[in-house]
Amino acid sequence: MKLQGKVALVTGGSRGIGKAVVARLAAEGATVALDYRQNAAQADALVAELGGRGFKVQAFQADVSKPANCQALVTDVLKSFGQLDILVSNAGVDSFAKLEDITEEEYHRVLSINVGVQLFITQAAARHLPAGGRIVLTSSISAKSAVLHHTLYSASKAAVSAMALNLAKELGERGITINAIAPGGTETDMATENRNSYIPPTWHDLSPDILGTIIKSQLPLGRLAKPEEVAAVVAFLVSEDASFITGSTVAVDGGGL
Repeated sequence: MKLQGKVALVTGGSRGIGKAVVARLAAEGATVALDYRQNAAQADALVAELGGRGFKVQAFQADVSKPANCQALVTDVLKSFGQLDILVSNAGVDSFAKLEDITEEEYHRVLSINVGVQLFITQAAARHLPAGGRIVLTSSISAKSAVLHHTLYSASKAAVSAMALNLAKELGERGITINAIAPGGTETDMATENRNSYIPPTWHDLSPDILGTIIKSQLPLGRLAKPEEVAAVVAFLVSEDASFITGSTVAVDGGGL
C-alpha cells in the first residue's frame, strides 16, 4: 500500500475516470476526499461501496467552477483530515461545436472550467501541500490530436499541459511535483453521451456494435481504455516511484486517439 498515511483530494470523483482514481488511491492506502458537484446519491454510493471494502473515503460537495469554492473545499478537507498530500484535478467538461457555432458563452464555460478550475484548485491545494506533495492535472490526447469540432476543448486541454510544465519549476522549489495525464478514448458515460459529436455524420445511424468495431479498429491496441487503466497511471504519478517526474504530460491513449 504505497500511499498509506497520505490524504488525497480528487475533484470530479464520483463518475468516470475520477471514480476509478478514487478507488485506486483508496486501494493504495490513501484517505481520499471525493469532490462532487451535484449528484450526492452517486457520490454516497461510491463512498459506501469503498467503505464496505475497508477503504477510507469521504464525499465533499463543492462546485469548483467558482474559485472561492476551491479554497473552501481544501479548507474542509484539512478540517476533516488535518493534512493534504495529493491533489488529482479531474473535474472538467467536454465541448463539440463547429467554428461558426462557438459562442462567447461557450468559450467562457469551457475555459473557466477546464483551465480555471484546475488552476484555482491547484493554487488552493499548493498552499498546504508539504514537500513530497503530488499534483496531477487532467489534460487530453486531444491537445495534440485533431478531432472534429473539438477546438475549444482541445485548446483548454493544451493549456492544462502548459500549466503543468510551467508550474513544475515554481512548485519544485518546495519539493512538490506536478504532472498531467492525457487520456485518449476511454469507456466512460461521458464518452457514450457525446458519441455523435465526434464521429462523422454518416456513422450516426450505425449500431453500437458496428460503430465500436470501426472506432476500435483505428487504435493500435484495438480497444478503448478502461477508466481503471487511466487511474493506474495517476496512482504511479502520485507515488514515490514517480519522485523525479514533474512538468510532464503522460499520454494514456493506447498508442493513438
